[in-house]
Amino acid sequence: MQKLSITDIIAKINNEEIFHAVADDYSLTIKIDNYVHYACAAVHDGHQFRKELWANCIHTEYERWYEEDPETKQMVHSHPIVIAGCDSRFEYDLNRDPENAVFETAWGKELWHKPLSQEMINKSLAKHANFYKVTHALISKLEEKFGVAIVYDMHSYNWKRWDREVPTWNLGTSNVDNDRFGDDIELWRQSLEGIQFPKPIASTALVNDTFQGNGYFLKYITQNFKNTLVLATEIAKVYCDELTQIIFPEIVSIVDKKLQLKLPEHAKEFYKRHSTK
Repeated sequence: MQKLSITDIIAKINNEEIFHAVADDYSLTIKIDNYVHYACAAVHDGHQFRKELWANCIHTEYERWYEEDPETKQMVHSHPIVIAGCDSRFEYDLNRDPENAVFETAWGKELWHKPLSQEMINKSLAKHANFYKVTHALISKLEEKFGVAIVYDMHSYNWKRWDREVPTWNLGTSNVDNDRFGDDIELWRQSLEGIQFPKPIASTALVNDTFQGNGYFLKYITQNFKNTLVLATEIAKVYCDELTQIIFPEIVSIVDKKLQLKLPEHAKEFYKRHSTK
């Protein structure tokens, strides 16, 4: 893996180079092993938190981890194109627009002992902007090369906080073209539902049940690229104990191995259905 500037990362994408890189501000990683018509993203995988913010943050390290999406990059790491955030959403949230990316409150609780200075906010927003510069370059290249593209936008959620039965997998589709891509959405739901877990973990997948797909990452790509489908794919945190911060690596491995098969199969069917090239 190389350390590269955002400018150099974008140049490599524009030149269709194969590379693995971390941004020189350590805000994101991207790997491209092959230029294919699909990409994977893990925007909430990051747990880094700038040290100059530590003393001012009311939330504990565990409380930050609880609201992040740990291991979501690991679940898709083997695919040809993967982009992931490195920083905690408590510093800035890549799945919110720039105006709302730096929280004052988080999940109903005050976040800072004292309001952040504009300098501190600007440092975080610069990294948010850089992520979207790279995202824009990447999707531009995929649409240019293949005509259509699909992005698997991986997330997780805390199922134990719900007071009702919730699915193992949830697809958020309220901001994509369901008329055009409805068959692709249903095929992906069925594919995820077919993943078998050890008991007592259920194999259920629903659409717009716990979340509706209102994230900025999905909206940004959908609004700027008319031939790219973003599938906001949430897995319940059955792969960890969200209350004790213990990861279950055997469950993460199951997801990783199953997606190694199911994700390219789905992407292939998507391309057959929508490609004009």
